[in-house]
Amino acid sequence: MATLQVFPNNPYQENTYILFDDSGECAIIDPGMYTSGEQNAVVNFIRDNNLKPILLLNTHCHIDHVLGNKFVFDQYGLKPQFHEGEMIVLEAAPVSAQRTGLRYELSPLPDTFLPETGTISFGNTVLDLIFAPGHSPAHLCFYSKADGIVVGGDVLFRGSIGRTDLPGGNHNQLLTNIQEKLFTLPDDTVVYPGHGPETTIGFEKATNPFF
Repeated sequence: MATLQVFPNNPYQENTYILFDDSGECAIIDPGMYTSGEQNAVVNFIRDNNLKPILLLNTHCHIDHVLGNKFVFDQYGLKPQFHEGEMIVLEAAPVSAQRTGLRYELSPLPDTFLPETGTISFGNTVLDLIFAPGHSPAHLCFYSKADGIVVGGDVLFRGSIGRTDLPGGNHNQLLTNIQEKLFTLPDDTVVYPGHGPETTIGFEKATNPFF
């Protein structure tokens, strides 16, 4: 049984997730830690729960989701894993930081990229990869079928969807991917988005104004 802990981080209130199970191993997903207080909260949680970080995963590489990549690498020696199609976004991060006035320490580059489909695992947890571009060029969601949860990044929000006006965004592509890849998951699947509160697939199918 996997458990998810959320930390809203940085000026964009981006949700950084720690996903862990009874093996004591954990994955850090979309580390957006910016201030020393935000960094300490994550490190302390990992230490206090005797967790061992095994994976650093990025759903996509917009600046608010990778601000903590270098910190996680320095702390735990983990390089990020994401789809290769996000490299163009990561390479633009220094420019994004400059434009928004954020301090950004360069993210380490992946040793391995994630494919569009397949699984990634740690401890007793298996995550299915769901390829859902539209908000960004090669966005992935991480779905634990056994736990009924999906870490969805900036694809689907409670009552909303990811913005599509950034470089590499595509509104129609995003809507299609949500309908074909997320709305086909069980209705009681809990969606943990990149910003804001969690929701469920069933609730969004019934109420999301974009559909």
